[in-house]
Amino acid sequence: MYAQAAVKPNPLLRNGAYGIVMRGVQKCTRGCSSLRGRNRLPLCCIKLDTATDLACGTGRLLALMEGFGFDVIGVDSSAEMLCVAQNNLLTAKTRPLLLCQKMQELDLYDTVDAVVCSLDSINHLVAPRDVIKTFERVALFLNHGGIFIFDVNTLHKHKNILADNCFIYDLEDLFCVWQNSLDEKTDTVNITLDFFEKEGRLYNRSTQTINERAYSFEDLTLWVEQSGLTLLEIYDELKLTPPGQDCQRAVFVVSKG
Repeated sequence: MYAQAAVKPNPLLRNGAYGIVMRGVQKCTRGCSSLRGRNRLPLCCIKLDTATDLACGTGRLLALMEGFGFDVIGVDSSAEMLCVAQNNLLTAKTRPLLLCQKMQELDLYDTVDAVVCSLDSINHLVAPRDVIKTFERVALFLNHGGIFIFDVNTLHKHKNILADNCFIYDLEDLFCVWQNSLDEKTDTVNITLDFFEKEGRLYNRSTQTINERAYSFEDLTLWVEQSGLTLLEIYDELKLTPPGQDCQRAVFVVSKG
């Protein structure tokens, strides 16, 4: 399925709300931009030409990758997100192909040199079989010698940072109440986001719920290897050092062959 035409996004995508929902889009893209060039990215380990942004959302990272010179494909399960991404990529030198697919059902027209899955999208897969299936589909469409990079929220973050805590975001035209509920048996956090969007003298309330599950490094490593891939490194977020005990987001760098 292809995203062909833009539609009016819902209120969650406006006034910074989507940045809250995705928990760190702006931080991540600022971090990627601060690397100042393709030669500073982990993707530089080998010669790469084609890349896929898995769970690309509104296309922020996809646009950066296209700017670095990659022939890119964006994949997301939300047609609405892809329509927003299409609008965000109107100024791109080459128009990336956008595909509406679930990660665990990835089906590309050809193999690629690299796959990137960022912003804890893997955590949104709350069933281990879906994580395993995603890794298997990535392995299928990754060229020999290709690179797969994904990040995850850690068990530490779910148990000690998100946990059962509540956060408040007071933006210029938007007030957000973020409430968490942790299932300690599965390390799954149920996130409820209540948005109050200013419209004139009144506020319009809308609610979004998200479930995310944290997995151990050992499980993720095992599933990577069972999928025919090889783990190269695990890094702390935006660092080139191994994750410490207080690491909240870890980056896995994986290769095929």
